[in-house]
Amino acid sequence: MMKTENNNGNIEILAPCGSYDSIIAAVRKGADAVYIGSLKFSARAYAANFDNEQLKQAVSYCHLHSVKVHMAVNTLLKDNELEQALYTVKKACDAGVDAFIVQDLGLASLLKQMFPEIVLHASTQMTIHTPNGANMAHSLGFERVVLAREMNKTEIEQVVIACPAETEVFVHGALCMCVSGQCYLSAMIGGRSGNRGRCAQPCRLPFKVNGGSGNDLSLKDNCIIDKLSQLEKMGVTSAKIEGRMKRPEYVAMAAAACRKSADSGNADENDIERLKAVFSRSGFTDGYYTGKTGKTMFGIRSKDDVVSATDKMLADIRREYKDEVQTNPTDITLTVKSAVPAVLTAESRGYCVNIEGDIPEYASKTPLSADKAEEQLCKTGGTSFFIRNINIDIEQGLTLPLSALNRMRRQALQMLEEKITEVKPYKYCEIEQKSVIPYKRRSKPVFRASFRSCDIPDIFKKCEYVYVPLLTDISQLESLKNRGFNVAAEIPRMMFGTEDKIKQALTEVKKIGIEDVYCNNIAAVSLAKKAGLNIHGGFALNVFNSQTADVYEKMGAADIEVSFELKAEQINKMGGTVKRGIVGYGYLPLMIMRNCPNKNGYGCKKCGGRSTITDRKGNRFTLMCINGCTELLNYVPLVLSDKQDKFRNIDFLNLRFTYETPQECERVFKAYLNGEKPVGECTAGLYFRGVE
Repeated sequence: MMKTENNNGNIEILAPCGSYDSIIAAVRKGADAVYIGSLKFSARAYAANFDNEQLKQAVSYCHLHSVKVHMAVNTLLKDNELEQALYTVKKACDAGVDAFIVQDLGLASLLKQMFPEIVLHASTQMTIHTPNGANMAHSLGFERVVLAREMNKTEIEQVVIACPAETEVFVHGALCMCVSGQCYLSAMIGGRSGNRGRCAQPCRLPFKVNGGSGNDLSLKDNCIIDKLSQLEKMGVTSAKIEGRMKRPEYVAMAAAACRKSADSGNADENDIERLKAVFSRSGFTDGYYTGKTGKTMFGIRSKDDVVSATDKMLADIRREYKDEVQTNPTDITLTVKSAVPAVLTAESRGYCVNIEGDIPEYASKTPLSADKAEEQLCKTGGTSFFIRNINIDIEQGLTLPLSALNRMRRQALQMLEEKITEVKPYKYCEIEQKSVIPYKRRSKPVFRASFRSCDIPDIFKKCEYVYVPLLTDISQLESLKNRGFNVAAEIPRMMFGTEDKIKQALTEVKKIGIEDVYCNNIAAVSLAKKAGLNIHGGFALNVFNSQTADVYEKMGAADIEVSFELKAEQINKMGGTVKRGIVGYGYLPLMIMRNCPNKNGYGCKKCGGRSTITDRKGNRFTLMCINGCTELLNYVPLVLSDKQDKFRNIDFLNLRFTYETPQECERVFKAYLNGEKPVGECTAGLYFRGVE
């Protein structure tokens, strides 16, 4: 039976567990921590997850082996779900969960009020991919940030250096085509929101670019297990394995491969090959970490991939973790003196217990020897304990039944287990749960408009603001101002490695009198705040409830756009005091990607920054490049020109123009000004059907 003391000093190995069987596999194969989901509010809603009793059992087992438990409560929440989410976390705190992975800033704010000592980890769904984003999360009370999977080595290192928070990096598992927290494809196609843990994985269905394979939104699984020593040297806290919906054998194999790599400094090729056989999509990729994105990163789950996990292989892996691991070194002292009960003292992990046994008798034949007593007391098989040091003091001529020694040993280990797994209560502060009072707008809604270029018709001077890309040539921005437009600069949604360039651009636009910026990431909010500019929060901040709206107002936002995954009635009932608006028109950005689908086809040279990708039904979605990333736009526009009265409590509608001609932009705006019915194929989005 394996005997090991828990890993100290190395990068943490964090394993995914969607079931109790996976907990066993992860712990016995060397994980330092596991992350699980609750039955509700977890970004893997279709995993088995844990109810309260299962959670207590899982936490107890993990803590017995010095393994931490993190719980994902990382979905966006509607106002009427916050109370249940708080109750879920309270029960998890009562069970002894060590940390909580959260996306929704409203929930995070409430949790810090209720549990001042709670440990919060910023979910990868928060799209943290820059130093300013990480630092902003830390300022909001997050002790750890889970970084975007699309970051390269240099970008990860920059965050580690700049941010005092712990960092967590995905080292193995599935890659979404879209940057996490920014995908709306599943929601738009089938009403199942990835931001609420119910992604239907439409990206794994056939999508084809010009010259592509036909599966041009499907990437291979990430694997940088061989880079753990690099991450550790950088100062990365945790190496995270993706896969809460995968089988225990996968969890065991991935944890074992990471454990060996962390301990030895090198990945074992045999482990990687076995892991590939258990689950892969045409093999593995390290393309994001190395910065070598392109065709080699794409892959699908083929028939060969499926059949590679043979019954024999899975059975072999299960055998490797069938036995309990002994992770708790224990020191034992046995004292046997005449006329008084025998005493067994056991110490482990700072805990000490004393067991009083029978009164020994003088032996009529063979007295109890130290060797015989040691033999019995070292029988700890099937438990988490192993005997490190033993001291036996037996007065000459005395004896005790072996059964008495066994009973004392069992009692001692049981009491140690209870002490080790005893839950330390969280400090709890009752907070008043106020009813949501719907926001009341100040006046009739106004229009804002977002453009990709500065070729803007004069009619848009009627708009409160026109949003234009921050990285536009400064002379063009100045020309727009001189023409009479109220210009606000739009900071790119994705800023991988470009924060310095964006800081400089913000300085330049401020010099020409632009005082307003449009922000779609918490890093953008941070940069705008430092630059002393007025902050207008965009749709990609994923404001889903009144509490989150309040958080952004406290962060300095003058106004926010609520998520376009909310229904109109939910928006009408949302509380708070910050001004708010909606995306009122446009080809909605359903994905934003760092590896362009065209790289699996004819490549970027023939693209020109705009192309299309076609789904299995023949719908053609536009692909547009911006600041090193690619947006996938819906194949029909969102049009609400005749439905504006359905939104009773919004201050503005943002009309998002992408590739429309100036004439088309003007026609659309006039339709909104006049409340005309749409012409041609369009959608009302999710405002009247909502999401799961």
